Order: sequence, then C-alpha cells, then structure tokens
Amino acid sequence: MTDKRSLTPDNQKILKLCCTALDGTKAENLAILDVREQSSITNFIILATANSHPHLKALKRDLDAILKEHNIMIIGSDEGDFSGWSVVDAFDVMIHLFTPETRENYSLETLWKDAAPIGTKEFIPAPPER
Repeated sequence: MTDKRSLTPDNQKILKLCCTALDGTKAENLAILDVREQSSITNFIILATANSHPHLKALKRDLDAILKEHNIMIIGSDEGDFSGWSVVDAFDVMIHLFTPETRENYSLETLWKDAAPIGTKEFIPAPPER
C-alpha cells in the first residue's frame, strides 16, 4: 500500500477532490491505485461503482463539476452512454466509473494487480457530527 506521505500536495489535493465528489454522490467500492511505477500516461487510477446508469451519469456530472470548480484540467472524457463505463482523464489521475456488471467484467484491479493500492478513508471527509 502506498504511504500517503509519498504523495505530493498536488496529488493529495486531486485525490481528495475526486474522492469527495464521488463519495458525496454515493459511489460504491471506491478504490485508488498508484500506477506511477506501471504507467507512463497517468499516476493514479480511481475506480468507483454506480448502482445504475442514471447514478453513473450523476457520478460523472459531480466529478466534472468539482474538477472544473478547482481548475483541474480534464484532458479527456466520455459519457459512458449505455456502456456502463465512463472515464475522466485529469492527466495525473484517471477516473473510471462503472456499473457493477461492467466493473466485474473488465476487472481493472486484476489488470493493474502490480499497482499499489491507496486507502481512500483519508481522502473522504468525515460525516458531520450530530
């Protein structure tokens, strides 16, 4: 597992923004993979599952909004129309949003099995106390 201390402040910022947006829209099975050693096109991959196609669109909408709000450049994106898979490429971070069936079918965690996982808890804000 990657130690948070090995991440730059910029890495931490974008991972926190993405995880906050996805968690806020109730993404399931959120995972972060550190692919700096395996990939020349991105440093981190975030995986998240939506429970339906409308939920997938909502995850993407809220993710796009928070990245734009914080001036994080999106260099590529697709809508995932009815494929069950949507991708947002924010250069250092590539975010993959899936329906459960599509995530299981493509099994990116297996494809990137040599990548170091990063715990998500530290990037998701704690719920407000009541």
